[in-house]
Amino acid sequence: MTKKKLGMVILNYNDSKTTSILLDNVKDYKCLDLIVIVDNASTDYSFPFLKKLESKKIHVIQTEKNGGVAAGYNFGARYVNQKLKKCNIILSNSDIIIHKEEDLIHLSNAIKDSIALVGPTIVEKNSLNRGWMMPTIQDEIRFNLPLISRKYRKENLYDDKYYEEDISLVGVVSGCFFCVAGEVLEQVGYLDENTFLYYEENILAKKLETIDKQEAIDNKVVIIHNHSVTIDKNVARIKKYKILKTSQRYFVKEYLKASEKELKKLDFTRNLSLIILYIRCFFKGGLKK
Repeated sequence: MTKKKLGMVILNYNDSKTTSILLDNVKDYKCLDLIVIVDNASTDYSFPFLKKLESKKIHVIQTEKNGGVAAGYNFGARYVNQKLKKCNIILSNSDIIIHKEEDLIHLSNAIKDSIALVGPTIVEKNSLNRGWMMPTIQDEIRFNLPLISRKYRKENLYDDKYYEEDISLVGVVSGCFFCVAGEVLEQVGYLDENTFLYYEENILAKKLETIDKQEAIDNKVVIIHNHSVTIDKNVARIKKYKILKTSQRYFVKEYLKASEKELKKLDFTRNLSLIILYIRCFFKGGLKK
């Protein structure tokens, strides 16, 4: 069993059905001392529906407003830290499939010494997400370049051979599902709530660097991130892209400490990629809606 108490935070927003499936998946896991569902100010019936699933072990709480992923995670993590004191915390999106209880035990037990945050191998559609290298300012500028950005993003990943050991240290672990030491999360001031979506995991990794803590992938643990198959409308794509690039700029400015010249380069490549996205959406008819 896990050495420390283990809590789990599941973040919900207008998706109580998916959340309830994950809850049903983990509610009987003995390794979990507390499961907290954070309803991130849903606008549908999610909160009253999920409230009915409460028990001594399962707590359902709600934020006053939807402040984004980082704010929702923080709301739940603070609650778990208050209830369990010294513990490890699993932070999870709702669209996650966990195969067995031992996987959570593995993740929690991997947190020791300088390793404060551990993630699994994540199966996303037809690819594996096993974290990535911490990007530089130049990397982020290149990530905005139309047509060739994918090439640069692939270069920011580790080779498959890097994951041959049981544990592999990585620069950044995906934010959709990971286990973190509750005390360390509190020490660094939790996640930065100045992003709504995206880049929260990069920022948390930079925060951990300041106290000489590392992140890792437990290669023995595999979970599924069951992304929605619903295709976004083109207008929604543009909105999400703008949110992504706003978070990117915040990360580059505040955590990579970019100069004004570097920020201008970032803005130029961002605007160029946005123009191309507008053009693509226009020809698909999305901007007429």
